[in-house]
Amino acid sequence: MTGGPEIWIIIALVVVLFGGSRLPKIARNLGRAQGELKKGLSEGNAEVNKEPKQEGGSTPPA
Repeated sequence: MTGGPEIWIIIALVVVLFGGSRLPKIARNLGRAQGELKKGLSEGNAEVNKEPKQEGGSTPPA
């Protein structure tokens, strides 16, 4: 389990690697991507639940 010192080291590395000015843009893009992922998952679940279920043993009439 990570504690306080490890979190501060990770934050410092992120700031050094990406710079303080780019962090808000990166966080905003991550938030948008997460929102799109949730939206896609909910649309996929709605589509799966909407489809009629076929019974296992019978075949549909031709």
